[in-house]
Amino acid sequence: MGQQKDWSIDEIQNIWQLVSKLHDGQKYGGGNEGERVEYINHIGSVVFEVLNAVRLTENMDSDLAVKCAMLHDTIEDTTFDFEKASDLFGNQVAKGVLSLTKNDEIKDSFEKMVDSLKRIKQQPIEIWAVKMADRICNLYEPPYYWDDEKKLKYIEEAEVIYSELKDGNEYLAERLKKKIKEYHRFLDVTVN
Repeated sequence: MGQQKDWSIDEIQNIWQLVSKLHDGQKYGGGNEGERVEYINHIGSVVFEVLNAVRLTENMDSDLAVKCAMLHDTIEDTTFDFEKASDLFGNQVAKGVLSLTKNDEIKDSFEKMVDSLKRIKQQPIEIWAVKMADRICNLYEPPYYWDDEKKLKYIEEAEVIYSELKDGNEYLAERLKKKIKEYHRFLDVTVN
C-alpha cells in the first residue's frame, strides 16, 4: 500500500551504524526501579513505528521518513549538527531533523515543544510522522522515577502533538490517540 521509494539498504545500514555510535553510552530510565535502557532502543522503536506507517500509508516518502526517524535525536542529543547532516544526507533530511530538535534557547519545556511543532508543520508530512512515532514510543512506559505530575504533563504534551499533527498521518494519529488513552494506567491516582 505505502510508497516504497527506492532506498539503498547499505545506506540505511550505514546510517544505523552512525546513529549507534553517536548515541553510544546514552541511556534512559526504564519502567522498573533502577533500570537503565540503551538509548538506541528508543531510536529503533521510532524507526519501527515509521516503517509500519509507511507500509500502511499511501504516497509516503519512506526514504525521508526512515532517515529522519533514525537521526531524529542526533542534533539534540549528540555532537552531530545540521551542517554534518546536510553534508551526509542532504538538505531535506537535515531540515527535517533540525525541526525535530528542541531549541535550547527557549527555557520553558512546553514552549520548546510548541516551537518545534511549528517548525515540524512547515516540513513534509514524513517529519510529522516521525514526531508522532517518537511520542508513541515514549508513551509505552514512563521512567520509574516520574511522578504523576510529570506523567500528566506528558499526557498534556502528547495531546497537543496529536492535535497539531493528526492530519499528517491517519494511522499514526490513531496510534497516538490510543497510546495517550492507555498511558493513564500509569497514574497512581485516577484522573478523569
